Amino acid sequence: MTAALPRRTTRATAALAVAASAAVALTACSTGSAATSDGEVDTTLTVFAAASLTAAFDETAADFEADHPGVDVRLSLAGSSSLVAQIQQGAPADVVATADTATMNTLVADDLVDAPEPFATNTLEIVVPPGNPTGIANLQDLTDPGLNLVVCAPEVPCGAATTAVVDHAGLTLQPVSEEQSVTDVLGKVTAGEADAGLVYVTDVARAGDRVEGVAFDESAAAVNTYPIAMVDRSGQTPDQADLAQQFVDAVLSPDGQAVLADLGFAAP
Repeated sequence: MTAALPRRTTRATAALAVAASAAVALTACSTGSAATSDGEVDTTLTVFAAASLTAAFDETAADFEADHPGVDVRLSLAGSSSLVAQIQQGAPADVVATADTATMNTLVADDLVDAPEPFATNTLEIVVPPGNPTGIANLQDLTDPGLNLVVCAPEVPCGAATTAVVDHAGLTLQPVSEEQSVTDVLGKVTAGEADAGLVYVTDVARAGDRVEGVAFDESAAAVNTYPIAMVDRSGQTPDQADLAQQFVDAVLSPDGQAVLADLGFAAP
């Protein structure tokens, strides 16, 4: 299982601390209150979020901290299936947002979250290096056996969406690797390690001029709906639960929705 990347969000840039294992990730993502050197009490709110939400939740978390002095929002960002597995194993998350309803429904079935709410949708796009050197024009072009193609693994939301669009088109892909998160797929393309990949339209937009995107009609066959929910965990104080609900409300608010829209997410 790929460990999440704990992220302490500030008004400036977010500092990443890479977890070496799931056990390290669970330790790094502890939540609660602690006294600062000047006697004030800081509260840590841990939010688990799908990797494709990185930019959106960085901004929302920074705004939330500004509106809630003394609250430190820590984002743990990874593939949705990895986040779900960590929560099932007892990771002390307060809020979780996944990239599809199927992974969230696993937590619902285990009584670990209540009443998830949809807050955004996303679709796939082909991502290629600048200049599109292999001349990818459509989904059919990804079937070229000589193409170094990377996709998400089937068990993660972007992989499930890839399977859906490929099946809908009646095609067979031969990827050279299957990654555990959409950001890993994007990273392979931006690093020049792949000729093409399948990622979300928001990832292509976030990467800017480091990549190009190729839209394809079949993407409409798999529209991912993103849900968010408070995590029902033991040891959570009423104040912690209230803060968690406030963060959920911030994502669902007009301001939170505007952040998502600016990054290319569509409404649920």
